[in-house]
Amino acid sequence: MIDRMMDNRRPDRFEWRFLGLIAAILAMGVLTIYSVSYEQRTSGMPLYAKQVVWVILGAVAFFGVMAVDYHKIARVAYPIYGIMLLLLLFVLLGGKTSKGAQRWIPLGPFAFQPSEFAKLALVLALASYYSRAPRTGWLQRVVIPLLITMPGLLLIVKQPDLGSGLSFLAVFVAMTLIVGMRSRALGILLLFAVMLFPFAWEMMWGSLHDYQRERIMTFVDPSYDTGGKGYHGLQSRIAIGSGELTGKGLYGGTQSQLKFLPEGHTDFVFAVFSEEWGFIGAMVLLSLFGALLWLSLEIAVKAKDTLGALLAGGIISLLAFCILVNVGMTAGLFPIVGIPLPLMSYGGSATVATLAALGLLLNIKRRRLTLFY
Repeated sequence: MIDRMMDNRRPDRFEWRFLGLIAAILAMGVLTIYSVSYEQRTSGMPLYAKQVVWVILGAVAFFGVMAVDYHKIARVAYPIYGIMLLLLLFVLLGGKTSKGAQRWIPLGPFAFQPSEFAKLALVLALASYYSRAPRTGWLQRVVIPLLITMPGLLLIVKQPDLGSGLSFLAVFVAMTLIVGMRSRALGILLLFAVMLFPFAWEMMWGSLHDYQRERIMTFVDPSYDTGGKGYHGLQSRIAIGSGELTGKGLYGGTQSQLKFLPEGHTDFVFAVFSEEWGFIGAMVLLSLFGALLWLSLEIAVKAKDTLGALLAGGIISLLAFCILVNVGMTAGLFPIVGIPLPLMSYGGSATVATLAALGLLLNIKRRRLTLFY
């Protein structure tokens, strides 16, 4: 009875702040997508209208995931991850190809990208494993979790989707460190990583497509092929710099409005936002992300059990990694690897998966004071 009363209590002040931050970032994302695409002629719904639909579907996923006790969700973590692996395999066999990548399953006028949901499924699988398995020794701490991670990672890299592949690795590394490794074991792992790096680099470089290699080359040398593969990064940096302190205002960004900056509604949405709202606007947006991560960290610290802490830690790591890499690549600090900015970039699968992950965070918070599960 107490558990039922706790689960049905109304959201407290913390939950409203959490929801407010999510709503504010989503609104900025829809407004930016509208600004950069409102004049584009499309055969169906305009992009900003589609994004509103994704947000509505994401809200359903958010409250749906929040309503079910996360312990019950964790009990089916492995089947969920297995389904995601099957979907990733199906993508390689009969998925939709666009711009040299085979990452989507066509669903009528829409397309479903399993790799976005596979990231959350991996967090569920690793958290479920670490919360039950003994965490002593290399086999339990590193080898088995790595074996859980590798099938999804290899299927994603094969698409190819370097950004999602790096996100997979980030989740694995972060959750391994969250569980804790002895300094000696960590030192040995780093030593092996350094020793194997030349071989791993050779394998990775050989598996990359030509356009992916050229993107890395443009990061190492910004003057490399500025009219070709380095064009995106160059125009992104120009857009961010041209925003100056206060920005050029809505519809005022020359780089985005005149289409010098490609993919302004997806990977480079931060550059579009920075050009229109300037340094001040960019700092406000980053502050909102920082506040969201800080409140999420509170959830992880105050979680009622190991499973909740691990789930929250994995989600925080995934969100922080995507935010850091996306902002860094648009500013020229990282290579362009195709990671969307959470809650801001256009995309149905990414939006719904991110909101489902945030719903899981609130799920953990709401059950912090329950006595049974």
